[in-house]
Parts: sequence; structure tokens; C-alpha cells
Amino acid sequence: MQAQIQALLAAQGGAEAGGTVTGPSTGSHMEMAKPAIFNGEAGKVGGFITACRLYLRMKMRGNMVEEQVQWVLSYVQGGSADVWKENMMEEIEAGEVEYESTEEFLTSLKKEFRGGEEELMKAVELRKLEQGGRTMEEFVQEFKWATRGSGYERRLLVEEFK
Repeated sequence: MQAQIQALLAAQGGAEAGGTVTGPSTGSHMEMAKPAIFNGEAGKVGGFITACRLYLRMKMRGNMVEEQVQWVLSYVQGGSADVWKENMMEEIEAGEVEYESTEEFLTSLKKEFRGGEEELMKAVELRKLEQGGRTMEEFVQEFKWATRGSGYERRLLVEEFK
């Protein structure tokens, strides 16, 4: 998935840097998957935010921050996320909170649903990770993903690679 994201961003960057990207591969004309509905599950917030970032970069780059934030909020539904979304919308409408960037909003969303347990969760996930029936390439990519935000340093990572 990371390779696909980087390829899409590279294509987008090439067009912005003056390169010519023709046909349906340009950002606003390219078909993009929208994020799955997010219901507040801590384990799913990272994937939800990644999907939102990708869609926003490719399809909504020129939109105002408020429009982007409300678009993201439209995918926050059900579970504990409903109450949070209602509170957030009330605060935005009352002018109590204003985001200078969509990234600032996504960071607050991540903190709300991951809390301070993110590093601990990532470390536990990393410790449980095993190659199993996957190819070495698949395992290495998942290991790299799991190390981000785990709090592990290089030497300790070697001990967890199994």
C-alpha cells in the first residue's frame, strides 16, 4: 500500500513541478477510494487518517480547510465517534475551535481516539509480529510499518525481528 501511495503522490508531484501528466492519472480526474466509515475504534484510526490524507491530497487539495474538515467528519459515524463528532461540530459552528490546517485537525482526531496509548499499542503489536506464512518482503514491510511510533530504537528492533 505504501508503494501505491508513493506512486500516486509522485505522479501528483510531477504534475505540480511542471511535468506533464496526461489522461486520467491527474489528481482530480483519477478515481480514488474513499475512506471506510470510522466508528471510533482505536486500532482503526491510523488507517482512517491515512485514507483521508490520500484522498484530500488527490481530490480536495484546493478546498478550504473547513470544507476538508467537514468532509472528514462525514466519515466519522457510529460508536463513540458519534458523540465526539457532534461535540466537534458544535465547537466549530460556535467558533470555539478553528483549525489552521487539515493536518492539525487529523492530529487532534488521532489523539482523541488513540490517546496516550499509541506507543504502547505499537510496541505490543511489534512484539507479537511474526513472519508466519508471509513472504520475507511482506513481513519486512509490515515490520517497518509496525516500528513507526513504537518507541523502539535500532538495537532493540533487531531483537524484535523474528
